[in-house]
Amino acid sequence: MPNVLSVENLSKKYGDTIAVDGISFEVERNEIVGLLGPNGAGKTTTINMVLSVLEPTSGSIRIEGIDVARQRSQALDCTNFAAVYAPLPGNLTVYQNLHVFGLIYGVKHLSARIESLLEQFELERFRNLKSGVLSSGEQTRLCLAKAMLNQPHLLLLDEPTASLDPATARDIRTKIREFAMRGLCGVLWTSHNMYEVADVCDRVLFLSHGKIMLEGDPKTLPQDHGKSTLEELFIAVAREPLTLERV
Repeated sequence: MPNVLSVENLSKKYGDTIAVDGISFEVERNEIVGLLGPNGAGKTTTINMVLSVLEPTSGSIRIEGIDVARQRSQALDCTNFAAVYAPLPGNLTVYQNLHVFGLIYGVKHLSARIESLLEQFELERFRNLKSGVLSSGEQTRLCLAKAMLNQPHLLLLDEPTASLDPATARDIRTKIREFAMRGLCGVLWTSHNMYEVADVCDRVLFLSHGKIMLEGDPKTLPQDHGKSTLEELFIAVAREPLTLERV
C-alpha cells in the first residue's frame, strides 16, 4: 500500500518571496510526524497545499497514491483537518456542526458516529449549545471531533492543543495516538510545544525558511546535534539553521 502522504519537491512562491522551498517527505500509516519550525517557516503553507487550499508553485502531493492536483476530491475524501485558527460556524450547535460536516463527508451511520464522538471528546452536555459560546478549549475539542468524523487516513493537525489546559491536552494526545495506531491513519502535526512533540511524534521535520533542515526521532535528534533537549534544538534551528553540525 502507498504511504498515506507523499510530498515531492514542493514549493510555494509569492512573487520573489519563497514560502516553501522544494521540500520532500512522507507520512506512513500509523505514524505521527511533527512539522516543526518558527513562525514563517512554511508549516501552515505546507498544510494548506496538502489540503488544496493553496496551489503549489511546483512539486507534487499524493494522498494514498492519488495525485491531489489531478484528483482532488478523491484524494481529500480520506483526509481531515483541525486548527485553532479554523473554528467551526459559531451559529450552529455542537450537534448541528457535526451533522452538517458528517453529511459533507458522506459519513455512514452518522447519528451513531456523532454520539460516539460527543462521548469521546466529552461534549455531550454541550450538544445543543451554539459552538460560538463555547470556551476556546471546548471549541478545540469540537474541531477535533469534526476532524475524526470520517475516520480519515490522513489527519492534518495545526497546533491542535494550543488552547487546552495541560490535563486535557494530555488526554487529547492519547486519543489521537490511539486513533493513529488503531487503523490505517497517518498524522501530520504542527506544534510549538516541544514536550508535546517528544511525547506524541514518531518522527519530526524541522523547517526553516521553507526548507527541511533536520529530520529524525524527536527523542534522539537533539543529542545527534549536540543539544540536550528538543527545545534547544528548535531554538538553534530557528536562529542559526546553517550552523548545526551532526555530532
